[in-house]
Amino acid sequence: MSDRHPRAAWRRRPEPPPMNSPVRPPSAEPSVVHSALYRDGHRVSSPTTLADTFRQLREHPDGMAWIGLQRPTEEELHSLAAEFDLHELAVEDAMEAHQRPKLERYGDTLFVVLRAARYLDAPEEVDFGELHVFVGPDFLITVRHGAAPDLSAVRRRMEENPDLLALGPEAVLYAILDAVVDGYAPVVAGVQNDIDEIETEVFGGDPAVSRRIYELSREMVEFQRATRPLVGMLHALMAGFAKYGTDEELQRYLRDVADHVTHTSERVDGFRQALTEILTVNATLVTQEQNAEMRALAEAGFEQNEEIKKISAWAAILFAPTLVGTIYGMNFDTMPELHWVGGYPFAIGLMGVVCTGLYVIFKRRDWL
Repeated sequence: MSDRHPRAAWRRRPEPPPMNSPVRPPSAEPSVVHSALYRDGHRVSSPTTLADTFRQLREHPDGMAWIGLQRPTEEELHSLAAEFDLHELAVEDAMEAHQRPKLERYGDTLFVVLRAARYLDAPEEVDFGELHVFVGPDFLITVRHGAAPDLSAVRRRMEENPDLLALGPEAVLYAILDAVVDGYAPVVAGVQNDIDEIETEVFGGDPAVSRRIYELSREMVEFQRATRPLVGMLHALMAGFAKYGTDEELQRYLRDVADHVTHTSERVDGFRQALTEILTVNATLVTQEQNAEMRALAEAGFEQNEEIKKISAWAAILFAPTLVGTIYGMNFDTMPELHWVGGYPFAIGLMGVVCTGLYVIFKRRDWL
């Protein structure tokens, strides 16, 4: 792809319909974030519309157009497709977000899908963006879905290094890849801090930690989907170094980016494994806590039963003399014991025998 050549006559297509004004209504946010034309690594113009960019690129066939879009309309993408001969499948993917990271080559045009990420400190969560990049011999088009990455910083960096920018669209693609991968570092640091906090909360018995573990695990799945394909994509780019005559300096840069991606992917895999283990530990601790609570309830119930036994036993013992005394307290004339000389000692003795017998029985059964 580094064999840049001026736009030949056979590549020229009929001019698209005039686009002197933005396609979107004036009240809508413009989708053309930035557009510039470069020659030998230096900016020569900053067109404000796609039509101006197309016209000026035709006037400078040895130049390079760098067009930045954010959530463009179908009309804008179709206009770009007609001007730069973009493949319809790539254009269809660029219209819709939620694409997996991938690298596709359509003739002399490279189509790259990247998933950028940024860490939001306030809600302590990871926000993912999507970037589609079309790379041709004399143009580079970025279609951004989401807030990340910050391509204005990439443009400033490249304009401050004209020698690198003079290498063409491939150099810009490297810079974009480098920015996306570098953007993963704060996310990795933020996630590491979250995991440290979660570990403290798990052993501190915070009941809300399970939800936080689950939400962070889902973010790590998304992060894994963003980083893991990049490893294969960069190796595919490196495999084409010889075939497409990639500049040696860019080869070194891309290898460095590949190393960073591999390191980040390994860290993300480690995070996901760590969260799985933390979730298991948390479940174990929760189970142990529940078992301890159940054991405490069982012990409390056992102690309560013991107290109930004692109360019931003494109630039964006290009930016996009460029953005898109640019967003999009726004072009926026909009761022979009322006029019996030994009646009183007999009643007292009966009460004593019954109470003693009940006490012995309850004592043997450990109720007392």
